[in-house]
Amino acid sequence: MLEEKEVLKKSVVQVAELMVLSAKTAPKARGVDNVESIILTEREELEALAEKMEEIAPLYGDFFKRDAENVKKSDAVVLIGCRIVSLGLKKPEDAPIDPDLVNSIVNLGLAIGSAVKTASLLNVDNRVMYSIGVAAKELKLLNADIVYGIPLSARSKNIYFDRVWPPR
Repeated sequence: MLEEKEVLKKSVVQVAELMVLSAKTAPKARGVDNVESIILTEREELEALAEKMEEIAPLYGDFFKRDAENVKKSDAVVLIGCRIVSLGLKKPEDAPIDPDLVNSIVNLGLAIGSAVKTASLLNVDNRVMYSIGVAAKELKLLNADIVYGIPLSARSKNIYFDRVWPPR
């Protein structure tokens, strides 16, 4: 017999694995794969991440504390990041932006979009959070220049929806 709580946790982890698959197979600029992903599933990992978010909140904003509460309540967190790689593209003299930087970030956006699409299709609540990525980068959880986090939850109510900000 499987208890509901155990089934929900296992299901969220399976969806997280499929999200990593979606991120990896998302289109990449010029076919260069500069996207990395990992999954945090253990309570200790989630608590450590949330603690780092609370610790650095004074540097970035109190919304890091709000997001840390979400991480603590989550069943898993998918981290997706990108390395800024040189594709050897020439920057036109009048172009204000480095095309290598743009392509690397576009790769990250496509990977994140593909991952959250997968979670949504499989009915797992999620939210893309910059704050998680900053803390994950500080903890050196992923070999990436830019990181975003996607907390996952399977509850009767979406824990990421009615977040009150600022706190009352």
